[in-house]
Amino acid sequence: MSTALNQLPEALAAETATKGAGSSLRKDTIRNILRQRSAVVGLTILTILFLTAIFAPLIATHDPITSLRDLGESNIQRGDPPCIHALGCPLDKPEHLFGIDAVIRDEFSRVVYGSRISLQIGFLTVGFAIIIGSFIGAVAGFFGGWLDNVLMRLMDVVLSFPSLVLAIAIVTVLGPGLINAQLAIGIVSIPIYARVMRASVLSVREADFVTASRALGESSSGILSRRILPNALTPLIVQGTLGIGGAILEVAALSFVGLGAQPPAAEWGSMIALDRSLFFSAPHLILFPGLAITFTVLGFNLLGDGLRDALDPRLNR
Repeated sequence: MSTALNQLPEALAAETATKGAGSSLRKDTIRNILRQRSAVVGLTILTILFLTAIFAPLIATHDPITSLRDLGESNIQRGDPPCIHALGCPLDKPEHLFGIDAVIRDEFSRVVYGSRISLQIGFLTVGFAIIIGSFIGAVAGFFGGWLDNVLMRLMDVVLSFPSLVLAIAIVTVLGPGLINAQLAIGIVSIPIYARVMRASVLSVREADFVTASRALGESSSGILSRRILPNALTPLIVQGTLGIGGAILEVAALSFVGLGAQPPAAEWGSMIALDRSLFFSAPHLILFPGLAITFTVLGFNLLGDGLRDALDPRLNR
């Protein structure tokens, strides 16, 4: 009894030290990320994007899917350029910051609401690919042998096809639509995350703490879930951040060819496809959703590059 009481302060001190070390590690990680200029720029762009998506009903000036003619506006034409009263637009014309699209809807409101769809696309698509790919890569890397060969050869088969061509084939079979487009992009992205996870597991499974856990009799599932996976997630986080921008771009490409989001959804790729016939007479209808896609992809790529530099111990000695 007295021995246990004597050991209690030491255990509490050890637990406090562990918590303090974890807190210090988190602070150091955040400090390293904020030290990367590309990560700060990417976070700034993405913060604006997230705020736009959250407060879209307050920012948008009109309903994104309703024709302005149905809302009572008559002094407008399809493809009208931006009209901003503060910049000299006649006061007798209704104000539309990004102009009027081919179906006589407010382009600014559609671009604003498109941020919601794009964020949904990015996170759901990459989340699906990460969950399936991580499971495959972790099992293949941990158990090895014939199971590793079978799983990795299946991944090689998927990688042997151009990703966008394979995605088009999958959507053609499943039918056009935003959900099917996301599923197709998620499927073709699985091998990327499977390979990243497999490489991380292979590097971690021979570490001393894994060997010690195995010697203490911990089960294979316990070693994989509690020892290896938490220490193999860093490359996956970086790859996932970079992959979100790619997923948004690829779903926009599918929407452009009519296989992704269907009208009247305010999705940037489908907006460009809908107004492409007005490219020479109303180029602003292509410019604004195109810039939205560009800055969104740029934001995720800059954040991914910053995370890679901040979380790579070889670059932070």
